[in-house]
Amino acid sequence: MTTQHRDLRTGQPIWLGKRTPRIQTNLLLHDVETDIAVIGAGISGALMAESLSESGYDVAIFDRRLPVTGSTPASTALLQFEIDIPLHHLARKIGQNDAERAWRRSKLAVDVLRERTRRLGIDCEMENRDSLYLTGDLLDKQGLENELNARRRAGFETRMLGREELKAEFRIDREAALMSFDNIEANPRRLAIGYLRKAMERGAKVFAPAEIASVECNARNVVALTTTGQKIRCRHLIFATGYEIPEQVPQKGHSIISTWALATPPQKRNLWPQRCLIWEASDPYLYMRTTTDGRIIVGGEDEEFEDEEKRDVKLPAKTKAILAKLKKLFPGVVAEADYAWTGSFGSSSTGLPSIGTVPGMKRCYAVLGYGGNGITFSMVAAQLIRSLITGQGDPDADLFAFK
Repeated sequence: MTTQHRDLRTGQPIWLGKRTPRIQTNLLLHDVETDIAVIGAGISGALMAESLSESGYDVAIFDRRLPVTGSTPASTALLQFEIDIPLHHLARKIGQNDAERAWRRSKLAVDVLRERTRRLGIDCEMENRDSLYLTGDLLDKQGLENELNARRRAGFETRMLGREELKAEFRIDREAALMSFDNIEANPRRLAIGYLRKAMERGAKVFAPAEIASVECNARNVVALTTTGQKIRCRHLIFATGYEIPEQVPQKGHSIISTWALATPPQKRNLWPQRCLIWEASDPYLYMRTTTDGRIIVGGEDEEFEDEEKRDVKLPAKTKAILAKLKKLFPGVVAEADYAWTGSFGSSSTGLPSIGTVPGMKRCYAVLGYGGNGITFSMVAAQLIRSLITGQGDPDADLFAFK
């Protein structure tokens, strides 16, 4: 098979409890010929399809599931430009110049996602939010000061808050925090559906369920064969299959890990001032946000394994542990779970995605957007792969290319 099969999520993600627009799908009953074949109808495939359809290409999207029913609904959608690995740590891994390039491109992607979503008129509960990065077992106060200096050197507006400032402004009792500005929260399911619908308005078609069995490529075109025998002939093929990694795509430096999340009952009166996004300088780290109806979404407790049965069994205990951490940070909130879920997501040794041409496969591209910046990296991928297909080039293509 071309891609791995995974049980991507279990439990009740909050986004599946909200009404969303429907996506008109097509059954794949005959061969298809198109300019671009996008494999995967989650957030990565949606952003890719919308971008390429705007550029005038005929686009067809294929998914073994119904659209936006894989890992996208399991996202907590804290859409931050800050990469999981602190900037000054990343600089030691890949060099200061490349680390700064990666962070700047991530910031640009968040800005583009905000601006493009607004321009397209996509209703996805999107709100601008600042972020607080709290001290933890990875970075103490001195570590945050080192990170502050690295971010300011790279040109990011960043504020340092001490214990008293955190207590006075946010009711948080921690040694210190960094504050960054103009990140986003959103409903990831509505976001992905909105971008798919925009692509479909330009003529893109979604075929589901449709599973790819094999892919053959040459200098002129690509031919994919489905498990039911239909051929998909295209000029370019893009693997946007999320954490079900295509067998042909290099996986060195990448791994699948497990995470858990929950959403509390609505409690607008108990929310922290400014409703900023919050995460910790810890490994694993706790992360949280609010929703438009006043709930708290909080997640964490990540573990480095990909056994779905083992992951699912831990859901009750992990929910209890996350609620305890939430209550410790904010004693005044209602620490109960209206929704709780678990899922698999990707991790890389640098916290960066791999995006670009698949080695040894002409006209084929792949998106491996890993870590806590999955949706942000999906926007990077939509820009970068479009530039590769159009021949315009991208100044950061080397930074994310498959090695």
